Amino acid sequence: MAQQERAIRTRHAILKAAASVFDERGYEAATIGEILTRAGVTKGALYFHFPSKQALAEGVLNAQFAEVSLAPRVCKLQELVDTGLLTADRMRRDPVVSAAARLSLGQEMRTLFGGQAVSLWIATTEKVLHEAKAQGELLPHVDPAASAWIVSAAWTGVQVYSHTLSDRADLVERVVSLFEHLLPSIAVPAVLSRLVVTPERADEIVREIEQRARDEAERAPESVQAFGLRTRVPADAE
Repeated sequence: MAQQERAIRTRHAILKAAASVFDERGYEAATIGEILTRAGVTKGALYFHFPSKQALAEGVLNAQFAEVSLAPRVCKLQELVDTGLLTADRMRRDPVVSAAARLSLGQEMRTLFGGQAVSLWIATTEKVLHEAKAQGELLPHVDPAASAWIVSAAWTGVQVYSHTLSDRADLVERVVSLFEHLLPSIAVPAVLSRLVVTPERADEIVREIEQRARDEAERAPESVQAFGLRTRVPADAE
């Protein structure tokens, strides 16, 4: 049990270290040696969890979705807003989310990773908009698929501009402005008037996520034990 928990912590440390190096250096310039130094693990431990640099980058791309995971909202447009605000906040603070943005963009990255992260963000946005449509939150003419593409592309453009001009210092405020411009074109007035789209909302969401993480951490040992989970991990992988 303790060995498995150490392995999970080791994997998390490797991902965080890899993300910080990818974010600072880019994929091509990043080296396994620097990632090992920052993670403070052995080469055997790293290769147990990630057999190559590309696998590390794919791990960072996949981990971003856990970093910006929200509890479902009753109002799906509020869920869309909250996800956008949380992602903006995380992008400023969390190297995993920031590195994933860098790894997701650019033609050379598409060659390596196939653009799956961008496609997944569009698909996630489309799912929320379909749910919003089913609940009567969208104007009759709104096509969830087309709107998901536009919302995702516009959000990406905002973060790229913010990164270039202010190192993302104003990203949350710019995302708020983006939603203020986009939402009136898709939301029915009754829903639009109830949506909370403010920088302060981002702080509330962060506190919610942090509290949920603390609650899950307290429950995790009990649930793992309840399911009788036993995983043998090579000593070098800890």
